[in-house]
Amino acid sequence: MSASNAFVWLARILRTQGRKGEVFAEILTDFPEKFSERRQLWLVREPAANSSPSTEPLRSLELIDHWLHKGGIVLHFAGIDSISAAETLAGLGVAIPLAERVPLPSDEAYIADMIGCTLFDVSGTEPVPIGPIDDVDRTAGPAPLLIVRGPSGEILIPFAKSYLRLLDLEGRRIEMALPEGLVTLNRSE
Repeated sequence: MSASNAFVWLARILRTQGRKGEVFAEILTDFPEKFSERRQLWLVREPAANSSPSTEPLRSLELIDHWLHKGGIVLHFAGIDSISAAETLAGLGVAIPLAERVPLPSDEAYIADMIGCTLFDVSGTEPVPIGPIDDVDRTAGPAPLLIVRGPSGEILIPFAKSYLRLLDLEGRRIEMALPEGLVTLNRSE
């Protein structure tokens, strides 16, 4: 699939919500306030194992209403006006074309873009590969935690701007000047 056909997930529909076709969804975007600017969204299926998270859309729907609710978001689409119609959407992703993502400053990145990048510690004289980034935990504190697959297991590294030296998403490389001992201190056993 070409980058022009790529889609990024904003939410995952979990269940019905209400009696008029609304659905409750898990928020997968850092910008839930942008739902107020969107009218056209696409429904997508979870990608097959070992495939790209971007996928071809099933269909587009018009978003007619939304609101934040209990840590998630309630979405109401045109043409989905009953519980039974809403039930057919459970498990689907709500996405937009990659080209419509909010642009970020050069020292910030989307989580999906960081997954698979290799993290290097550049605090010494030579860059030291720590490992590939498997995930990012945004709930751990003031700075998101990079979950890195190191040679001895999972390593947790704060994605603090003060550590960041290079964010090369095209080259799949992130360089950080990490404090001494951080790699071994935050290693999960």
